[in-house]
Amino acid sequence: MRPGLMRSTLLAAHRWVGLVLAAFLVLAGLTGSLMVWVEELDALASPGLFEAAAPGPAAERLDPLEIGERVQSLYPEARVAMVPLDARPGRALVLRLAPLPGAGPLPNDQVFVDPYTGRILGERRWGDLSQGVRNLVPFLYRLHYSLALGVIGEKLFGIVALLWTIDCFVGAWLTFPPRTAGRGTWLARWRHAWQVRWSGGSYRWNFDLHRAAGLWLWVVLVVIAWSSVAFNLWAEVYDPLMRGAFPNQPGREALAPASQTSVPPALTWHDARRIGRRLMDEQARQHDFRVQHETLLVHDPCCGPRGHYRYQVQSSRDIRDRWGSTQVVFDADTGEFLQLWLPTGAASGDTIRMWLTSLHMAAVGGLPYRLFMTVVGLLVPMLAVTGVVIWARKRRGRSVAADHRASRTGASAEPSGP
Repeated sequence: MRPGLMRSTLLAAHRWVGLVLAAFLVLAGLTGSLMVWVEELDALASPGLFEAAAPGPAAERLDPLEIGERVQSLYPEARVAMVPLDARPGRALVLRLAPLPGAGPLPNDQVFVDPYTGRILGERRWGDLSQGVRNLVPFLYRLHYSLALGVIGEKLFGIVALLWTIDCFVGAWLTFPPRTAGRGTWLARWRHAWQVRWSGGSYRWNFDLHRAAGLWLWVVLVVIAWSSVAFNLWAEVYDPLMRGAFPNQPGREALAPASQTSVPPALTWHDARRIGRRLMDEQARQHDFRVQHETLLVHDPCCGPRGHYRYQVQSSRDIRDRWGSTQVVFDADTGEFLQLWLPTGAASGDTIRMWLTSLHMAAVGGLPYRLFMTVVGLLVPMLAVTGVVIWARKRRGRSVAADHRASRTGASAEPSGP
């Protein structure tokens, strides 16, 4: 394809793809700037669920597993699927409930417990806005990644993310000046694409703002777009492409399907924590990493010979400020070691994914990076809106030019006078 034809084709594709994505990016950017602070906003919207002040200066928190057992006894129609092991002072312990095998959906799937007294502070079905303000922030989270439409919305947003990823590269290529035109070196001419000229009229600064902001933010935009593909089109797009290019550790797919699920399993939660700690210490010595603190214990009846436990910690292999991801998986009935998964340093594909998703969620870099991602979330709608303005101005210009040509053609076709 001739360079001029290629450029015009890519420019048309960039404009039309941008128009299709504009509304999605405005929504994703605005909600994403809020989701950087999702935990803080959730607690602010529902303090009665999240706040649990210590009854006295010497008060000690209960063992999270004892709280889990209490909750299980209060909700016999469900099973406690997850127990956090690192409750923060002054905050409730949030336990996740799951339906029993063969049962329908639960009316509520989160239980909030005072870690000092074991008192139930409240419950909710995560993301169900019909329950009122206590689900406002989770509902915004659902809007952010799925338009609150479930699986259909997730796949739709995944397609949007894939188009956005491709369009990032197309948009960057369109900023390159033709190598055979203009004065000065190619790099000197490309430098103008990084600048905003405020004195050339509204169209000029709108165009420059769209182009320059896209260039300055290009790396982080690609990270956000491609990590969104990882979140929403994991099995369909991300995993096949990245697994073909980079090595990965065996994941959940390597575990055999459950052949004889036992709910509850033979091992109690206390047994599971004890075995998890032992296995994690063994793996830490074998693979040369340090355990910093434990974060989570999960029971999953769906994988392994008869279901499994997942014991999760924050370790020296973690890069996230929170939500430690180092984990050992073991059989829920026998305690047999099944799997170790390390977030970094074990396989390049997993390390890349951990960095992509952590940067997307602003889970690295502390407060400065969270503030930066809040600003980026607000700039994404700006890029979408300025792109629509450019298209509208050019469309109006083409319409005026067409009308002018039509009027000239009509005038030339009139018969001349005597």
